[in-house]
Amino acid sequence: MKYTLHFLFLLLITAPVFGQRNSKPDPNFHLYLLAGQSNMAGRGVVETIDTTTIQNILVFDKNQQWKKAKEPLHWDKPTIGTGPGFAFGREMAAGAGRKVKIGLIPAAHGGSSITAWVKDGYHDQTKGYPYDEALERVKAALKDGVLMGIIWHQGETDSENPEDEKLHLERLVDLISRFRTEFKAPDLPFVAGELGHYRPEYQSMNKVLNQLPNQVPNTAVISAEGLVHKGDNTHFDSASARELGKRYASAMKGLQNNLKKKK
Repeated sequence: MKYTLHFLFLLLITAPVFGQRNSKPDPNFHLYLLAGQSNMAGRGVVETIDTTTIQNILVFDKNQQWKKAKEPLHWDKPTIGTGPGFAFGREMAAGAGRKVKIGLIPAAHGGSSITAWVKDGYHDQTKGYPYDEALERVKAALKDGVLMGIIWHQGETDSENPEDEKLHLERLVDLISRFRTEFKAPDLPFVAGELGHYRPEYQSMNKVLNQLPNQVPNTAVISAEGLVHKGDNTHFDSASARELGKRYASAMKGLQNNLKKKK
């Protein structure tokens, strides 16, 4: 009996901190959904700064367990790499206070059209259901923390089809409404990112995206000006992805501060 108790004690003191689930949500555990397509998932070369973990920044992994965050955060395709997510997390943690933890919830699907981000919407490239999986993952994570916002990067695929581009804003407005309804958060901050300025055909989609804040309250669109691709004319390189993450964080903090002023 003595040895059994000693063994149980050892298990308790050596149990992993990450992966454990709380009995109730922690108001100081701030959760963010990372959604969209490949430039949110990340395709940049992973560098040292991308794998240097920070104690209070966690990621909700493929198995719905909390781990210390590091790039790549996603697993949607074999080509995964550095995206804006971890840099966003670092910026959100800065100045948030010692008690605050940041929880990143990866849910992007490379190559996905916004038309796949509906109930039962299937994306063949990743063999998954982007919208349904995002809902499932967020609702599981909400057992541990509080959802504070969504960052979104999508539009490259839809820019290839004039009809999809024409309907993109309407579909995006609907998506935000569905997310806010599902998460019971009518004022949930939502930040979308522009497509890379390096490809001329993306500019018309950026004009569509930049109409969002006039259509939906508590939303913002961040610029991709000055950012560069990794050589494929599609995906941001590592430094650009990190800069994008910083811009997402700045816009997110702005939306959150505006909400505080209204209360």
